[in-house]
Amino acid sequence: MGFVIDPAPTPSVAVAGSEDRFPVRRIFCVGRNYAAHAREMGKDPDREPPFFFTKPADAVVDHGQTIPYPPETDNLHYEAEMVVAIGKGGRNISEADALGHVWGYGTGNDLTRRDLQQTAKDMGRPWDWGKAFDRSAVIGPLHPVSEVGHPAKGSIKLTVNGETRQDADLDELIWTIPEVISILSRSMALQPGDLIMSGTPAGVGKLVPGDVCTASVVGLGEATVTIGNPE
Repeated sequence: MGFVIDPAPTPSVAVAGSEDRFPVRRIFCVGRNYAAHAREMGKDPDREPPFFFTKPADAVVDHGQTIPYPPETDNLHYEAEMVVAIGKGGRNISEADALGHVWGYGTGNDLTRRDLQQTAKDMGRPWDWGKAFDRSAVIGPLHPVSEVGHPAKGSIKLTVNGETRQDADLDELIWTIPEVISILSRSMALQPGDLIMSGTPAGVGKLVPGDVCTASVVGLGEATVTIGNPE
């Protein structure tokens, strides 16, 4: 069997200390998973069931890249996140078994066209145009569980041009990683290659051309991106 057009290359992200790469199947993102961020977005941070949105796999951008300022926005935002890489698939995964499905962890930046997202919210529409655009998932090299374990506390930070904008601790997550994996797997079967961006702390803000933005998670390295001029 052939294809009527050439298949797209498999999206992937780097693996720390290796020339191998992690193939990306889907990217799931957890909305408002830090209480202080929920408050800054005008929402109640009570522990309501988590909600999810997605980004396309080919939205991934490697650490250290320069990307053009995206179109149709005047309010591009950064969002530092810990990234969970799924290595073993499953459906209806229990919290007790959830961490056994994780291949590794990394640092990410969920770039957001905030003005488009807010317009979608106001109109009761999906967030796709605000969240799922080209080059919107900056992801640093992944670290296997065998090397870093399962981070549950420690610093998560983001700087813009060396100035700290986000500074929190992983233990402030409203929904823990085992809970997120378990709840997500009730709605659809997780598969090897899936990534989960676990939520961002308070302090989100605007990026402009020329900015150098670095997200970091303790023990998991950095995810740096430079914002270029619009295409």
